[in-house]
Amino acid sequence: MADGPLLRALFRCHLWASARLMPVLIANRSFEQVLKWAPLASSTPYRGLPAAYIVARVNRTVRHPWLMRDRRCLREGLLGHRFLRLAGFDPELRFGVDPKSLQAPHLSAHCWVCLDGRPVVSDRLPGMVEIYRHHADPTKVRPA
Repeated sequence: MADGPLLRALFRCHLWASARLMPVLIANRSFEQVLKWAPLASSTPYRGLPAAYIVARVNRTVRHPWLMRDRRCLREGLLGHRFLRLAGFDPELRFGVDPKSLQAPHLSAHCWVCLDGRPVVSDRLPGMVEIYRHHADPTKVRPA
């Protein structure tokens, strides 16, 4: 489908609903179940939308979180990956931890989305060590 006002309106409605429902749907789920929100294969109903538009809309949609405030990057990352994939792009969802937090009561973790090797939704925080890449093509996943 070509980029147009109807496609963009449909995209915005789908993104808005997904952003509101996701915190409830992934609550108390395992990591594997949460990653189902970042599909490795999907249809491409939003093909034709530019990646920059998708990223800008995701960032705008999640800028004032009521739920998942403590896991803001996860919400941004899952939505960014999901909607880039629905537009036909090939994003990577990357996860990292702060090694200094391994002995602390709360682990400091972070996630971000890369497209063609460049961060587009969030970015690696200083001191973070990448531990996992969620990507459709296992040959593209390189050890961190």
